[in-house]
Amino acid sequence: MSAFPTPPRLSARSLDAGYPGRRVIENLDLEVEPGRITMIIGANACGKSTLLGVLARLHAPLGGEVLLDDVDVASIPRRRFAQRVGLLPQHPVAPDGLTVGELVARGRHPHRGVFERWSAADTAQVDDALRLTGVEALADRPVGDLSGGQRQRVWIAMALAQNPEILLLDEPTTFLDLSHQLEVLDLLVELNRVQGTTIVVVLHELNLAARYADDLVVMREGRIVAQGSPRDVLTAEVVSDAFALDALVMPDPLTGTPLVVPRPGGAHLTPDPT
Repeated sequence: MSAFPTPPRLSARSLDAGYPGRRVIENLDLEVEPGRITMIIGANACGKSTLLGVLARLHAPLGGEVLLDDVDVASIPRRRFAQRVGLLPQHPVAPDGLTVGELVARGRHPHRGVFERWSAADTAQVDDALRLTGVEALADRPVGDLSGGQRQRVWIAMALAQNPEILLLDEPTTFLDLSHQLEVLDLLVELNRVQGTTIVVVLHELNLAARYADDLVVMREGRIVAQGSPRDVLTAEVVSDAFALDALVMPDPLTGTPLVVPRPGGAHLTPDPT
């Protein structure tokens, strides 16, 4: 029996998505496995961030629907949806001078009415978020003074203060050096294991996605070409199809997860148009 309450199911049915004059995703079906870490990978402009944005209700689908426990999210009040689903966008920006504690406290907004006073429960949730992300000692420091890795931890803390059952993150390791990338991904694994939070991450780096994901979703040109465990999904054929890359895929000597090693000159393939 799971130690956590069953988290909600997030899914997409026959999803079309994009922007005026440009359809990025067409007729896509997706089931996010509750209580697991799902990573969405694919080449640039394949629709990864568009998909995450539609799942997060940043923009409406052009067709089909996004469901939370089989309820169309368009019918769920925004405040109620934000209580259950949190989002860390790709390039979050904090107002000048805002401290870490003030930023993390903003995660409580979906749980407080317009005229509600700050409560002991709000304080406890913010304190827990600061503790879980290891940034409680930074609470009084301006966000702008932090390193890249510290800032990402603080943004994740704000999302955790929201207390979501599902956390969506768009490229949370972008522009971080390798040690900080590992720091952020280790944190997400810890949060998933400790809190049972369903985590969905758009990630650029194949080998880190394979190492940290329970489930991989591989996209190409607005469609899913493979989905499942990293060992089942990340094959040389899938890497060739999705990334136009000739590569050797072998077990990582440390983790046993798939390790993608590009062959010299292997980045010049033309993706199969079928």
